[in-house]
Amino acid sequence: MTQGELITPRDHPLGRLDRSDIDKVLDALPQLPTWPAVGADRNRCRRGTGQILEWLATYPGDGWQARWLAADIHDRSWRDMVMAATYPAPEDQLLQGMRALLLLRVLRPSYWFLHRYKAYALFDEVRLTVSPDLFTRAASEATRLGMIGRQANQPLITLAKLVLHSGKDVGELGPEDFFLARAWSVRAIGRHLPGLHAAWEVLRGLGILPGDHTFRAAIRVGQRPTAEMIDVFNLRSQTVRDVLIRYCEERRPAMDYGSFRGLIGHLVGNFWADLEKHHPEIDSLHLHPDVALAWKERAQFVTDPRYPGRPRRDRIALFMRVRAFYLDLQEWALEDPSWAPFAAPSPIRKSDTEGYAKVKKSATAEMHQRIRDRLPHLPLLVQAAERNRAYHQALLSSVEATLVGDTFDYNGTVFRRTAPQTATHRSHRQRGPEHVHATNLASDEQINVTVAENSAFWRWALLETLRHTGVRLEELLEMTHLALISYKLRDTGEVVPLLQIVPSKSNSERLLLVTPELASVLATIIKRIRDPQTGRVPLVARYDPHERTTGPMLPHLFQHVLGWRREVISQRLVQRNLNDILRLAGLTDAAGEALRYTPHDFRRMFVTEAVAGGLPVHIAARLLGHANLNTTQAYLAVFQDDLIRSYRAFVAERRALRPAGEYRDPTDAEWEEFQQHFQLRKLELGTCGRPYGTPCNHEHACIRCPMLRVDPDQRHRLVEIATNLEERITEAHENGWLGEVQGLRVSLDAARSKLGALDRQPSTGPVDLGLPVVRDPG
Repeated sequence: MTQGELITPRDHPLGRLDRSDIDKVLDALPQLPTWPAVGADRNRCRRGTGQILEWLATYPGDGWQARWLAADIHDRSWRDMVMAATYPAPEDQLLQGMRALLLLRVLRPSYWFLHRYKAYALFDEVRLTVSPDLFTRAASEATRLGMIGRQANQPLITLAKLVLHSGKDVGELGPEDFFLARAWSVRAIGRHLPGLHAAWEVLRGLGILPGDHTFRAAIRVGQRPTAEMIDVFNLRSQTVRDVLIRYCEERRPAMDYGSFRGLIGHLVGNFWADLEKHHPEIDSLHLHPDVALAWKERAQFVTDPRYPGRPRRDRIALFMRVRAFYLDLQEWALEDPSWAPFAAPSPIRKSDTEGYAKVKKSATAEMHQRIRDRLPHLPLLVQAAERNRAYHQALLSSVEATLVGDTFDYNGTVFRRTAPQTATHRSHRQRGPEHVHATNLASDEQINVTVAENSAFWRWALLETLRHTGVRLEELLEMTHLALISYKLRDTGEVVPLLQIVPSKSNSERLLLVTPELASVLATIIKRIRDPQTGRVPLVARYDPHERTTGPMLPHLFQHVLGWRREVISQRLVQRNLNDILRLAGLTDAAGEALRYTPHDFRRMFVTEAVAGGLPVHIAARLLGHANLNTTQAYLAVFQDDLIRSYRAFVAERRALRPAGEYRDPTDAEWEEFQQHFQLRKLELGTCGRPYGTPCNHEHACIRCPMLRVDPDQRHRLVEIATNLEERITEAHENGWLGEVQGLRVSLDAARSKLGALDRQPSTGPVDLGLPVVRDPG
């Protein structure tokens, strides 16, 4: 298959001159609105057109378009080929001839040809030749939508490419033409055709394209049917495929779309598709033990070729889903006989899923350590975001106060304000005459100061909102102006602001008290996004990438301007902004590696700080929207100082409940008795470890007492005692004193045990535990 066949629609609408001879095509040239007025230019255009047609005539085909496709031209190489097949000619002559053939709709080029041809004069002439009235209305519609400069011109260029490639007039373009253009551009150049979204909006505004959806919404797949999701894996067994579809359909209503995709990925992709890959003949859910064992061994590792040998972290979760699948079929078969033919013994035994609690504890421990590593650095991160915002705000004010071409000094760096046309930025969609640009004379870096200040603001706003609310990322992006409500306290009549959090992961809606710091942040955001004309927060729709649904038009708080349109900030952009702040702050962990924060880290840090500050855990659970208190407790990363404070508070509370007499000052006699206790604990072999105030339970039979702490320096004495006991036991046997033998043997065993304990101690000697010094109460 040639490149032309790959990217060119199969059914090209043929023009009226497609099967005409060369002379008839040349006779149609004067009908073009762009036909030159000068005779020399006319002759040059006719010669160029005829020369190209003579070259095309050497290729097979029923018409000029068929011959053009046979030539398979997608770049500027056609000029050399024309001159090689005919005669040398000036380049301008051939360019005029090609432009005339395209305007007459004799040839319909591929998108590759138009992309590499870069004949912008051609696109201007298309507007005068093909549907000139509609092109004029399209230009007016682009201006009405708020497009300016290049933003307004780009969709007109895209429309010209669409009509040249499709052979249609502007009014005949449909959604399929846009979809084909996007499919080519994504596959060929790795991105959308510039101006495609804007061109869609222009035609939608003119009523040519139906519906009220943007192009971005039109190309979104949405939630796919269960059968379509399972058929992606191309299962061989039709019987098992039908069972999996039926089973997943039963489970789907109780799951969100993201979890449902995970279920299909595990059950179909990682389980059955893997079995069919290694056992193509398999056609039953009743697995042979060897087949099941081999699959469980393969499931220990991920199948991604980029990470060979990497252990699968969700192995137990995979096993549990497969086991649940088999157990569900067995249970459902008892109630519905139609499931009975598929009920089979589960290849996953209960023992295979053991260790799930250990895995969860390990994950919780890792999460806690992650928060311990990051929470101490949070003030530095906040300071970096505030400094970055203040720097770019002041830089923008300095640039705006400087004339174009003049230089100014800011913070020790010399800048020159440059015109918008000479400044560059990675996103041309955000350029415009209202933006200001500057060049750093020391580094020769050209900066779109407006865009840089806007990015610094949103970095700060996202960080502050995340750390003051503890909301999930989805909840953050779903915040709207309508979520700010007021509540009047019943007892004091005070009006306090509340932030209404719509349910995302759970179905529990909740309210957060807006602190003064958070109120300042939200007020700054609202002031930033208000429409300067109406004073209202613009309405935008948010696309949920997990549920693959587009929400209604609402006054979302976290929205930004992309060129001429407004959109809710994407989850990827949130993470990119956090990464930018981390790069500015230069934070590293104990190993010197760069720290990486995720939006969910701020949720965990929020609740850790709140509970450490005295907030009860059950209240924190309500703030986070957790239905189970254990979920909230898993979020808490406890620090050592928090443990000490909590324990001391517990002791203080217990002390307050005890009788006051127990905490009186000791008398002199009591204090002397306490001191003597430590002196009397000194024994010949070591020290008695019995607590203060307890009697000697073994009546001073120290060798037998477990509280005896033998001094290593007295080991020789203990050996002598053990030797003496052995001799006494021998003597008792000889004299028949059997009653005494038993008592002596108990003492000998105790002596040997203490000798063994001494021998197991490190050779460096005893460890000083730092016992407290008893001070004179006087």
